[in-house]
Amino acid sequence: MKVVNLAEKFALINEHWSPKLVGELNNQAIKIVKFQGEFVWHHHENEDEMFFVIEGTMIIKLRDKDIVLNKNEFFIIPKGVEHKPVAKNEVLAMLFEPIGTINTGNIKSEKTIKYLENI
Repeated sequence: MKVVNLAEKFALINEHWSPKLVGELNNQAIKIVKFQGEFVWHHHENEDEMFFVIEGTMIIKLRDKDIVLNKNEFFIIPKGVEHKPVAKNEVLAMLFEPIGTINTGNIKSEKTIKYLENI
C-alpha cells in the first residue's frame, strides 16, 4: 500500500498521448496521461473507458456530438463507441479502464502503446 502523489507522477511524463500506469484496482488500470493536439478515431470493442480531467480542458469527439471536459470532470465512453480525444492546450488526465486495454483500441498507429510504463 502506498500514497500516490499525482503532481509528482505527472512531472515524470515528458511526452503527450503516452499513458503511464500509476495503479491497479479490481482488474482496472489507473493511468495518467498528458494530452495535446488530436488523437486518432478509435473504439474499444470490449472495454468502457473513463476520462477524468485533472488540469485543462479537452474535447472528446463522438460521431454525433462533442463532449467538453473541464478540470474535475469525467466522462465514461461505453465499449464500442467511436471517439477521438482532442486538446488544444496541454491537459493532464487520469484514465480508468480494464488492465490490458490498448490506448488506440481497434486502430494501430504511431500512437499505439502496447506496454505501459509503470511510474
